[in-house]
Amino acid sequence: MPKKTPFFEFHKNLGAKIVDFAGFEMPIQYPDGIVKEHIWVREKAGMFDVSHMGEIEIKGKDALNFVNYITSNDASRLEVMQVQYSAFPTEEGTIVDDLLVYRLDENHFLLVVNAANIEKDYQWILSHKKGDVEIKNRSDDYAEIAFQGPLSEKVLQRITKENLSELPYYYAMYATVLGKKVLLSRTGYTGEDGFELYFEDFEHGKKVFLKLLEFDEVKPIGLGARDTLRLEMGYCLYGNDIDETTNMIEAGLSWILKLDKEDFIGKKALLKIKEEGPARRRVAFITERRAAIPRHGQKIFKDGEEVGHVTSGTMSPSLQQGIGMGYVRRHHTRRGTEIEIDIRGRKEKATIVKLPFYKNGTVKR
Repeated sequence: MPKKTPFFEFHKNLGAKIVDFAGFEMPIQYPDGIVKEHIWVREKAGMFDVSHMGEIEIKGKDALNFVNYITSNDASRLEVMQVQYSAFPTEEGTIVDDLLVYRLDENHFLLVVNAANIEKDYQWILSHKKGDVEIKNRSDDYAEIAFQGPLSEKVLQRITKENLSELPYYYAMYATVLGKKVLLSRTGYTGEDGFELYFEDFEHGKKVFLKLLEFDEVKPIGLGARDTLRLEMGYCLYGNDIDETTNMIEAGLSWILKLDKEDFIGKKALLKIKEEGPARRRVAFITERRAAIPRHGQKIFKDGEEVGHVTSGTMSPSLQQGIGMGYVRRHHTRRGTEIEIDIRGRKEKATIVKLPFYKNGTVKR
């Protein structure tokens, strides 16, 4: 049976279409529909239930060294209460999962992982345990809200004691929200300014959820719009754009790969991939015909030859244009290259472009 988040009854009462997603009953959309929800987040403030995400806690004398050993980025560069995008590499250099690393204290880290990978990630971390560390899967202990959009700070400030304008991008704080302390970070998956709030007190989380819905600038947003928003920014989705068959170099994620670290899982393999160059690379493209909408798994052609496949695609609500990402052989990755996508048996023309597709986001970097 799929799990229910603490906000499940609210979604039902709000008329959401509920689907089974990563083992959870989640809202894919509300009555307004995905396109209107998407535009609302781009213009105002949208609230997402992301309680399905996983949280794995690592603490102890050797916590920093261990986190650095199992992740691709360099956690030693994190200040206390700073956040980092990273990944778990395999020994072959491919990707177990992508994640956020929160440094809550000198020797205390919270790893936020994808919902579909919680148990896999937890077992993988345990299997590589080394040093004086305590590892705990705390995924069932947290409810989480993502509050995103250009008006998110203005609205959230009404129920928050601390000055949110002082919180930099990819930093966190323990903020007093509706009278109780919660872990709050300036992070998100939409390209807009926004926050993610972690509640250990579920009843308090419900109060905050309902309070935010009282404001005219706020609407609940489902996973459908979350996907179109992230795709407009070119953010990877695990299971589509990255997985255990892809590596960070070909995926365009070298910026979260610190090969100068002393030692970490997959380092040897990744050094070799970098030296030889990957056989393929992730690219972004826009279709010529607006109604041509690319989808996951469709084939990509160049001059009649199959050269890759689509990993994510949609009709962009902001651009009113078919957009997509995929992997193509490295000789065909230059921006401006014309390709064709096989969409339901019809070869649709497309052009490789620079990410992000949507360039007017309000993320405060």
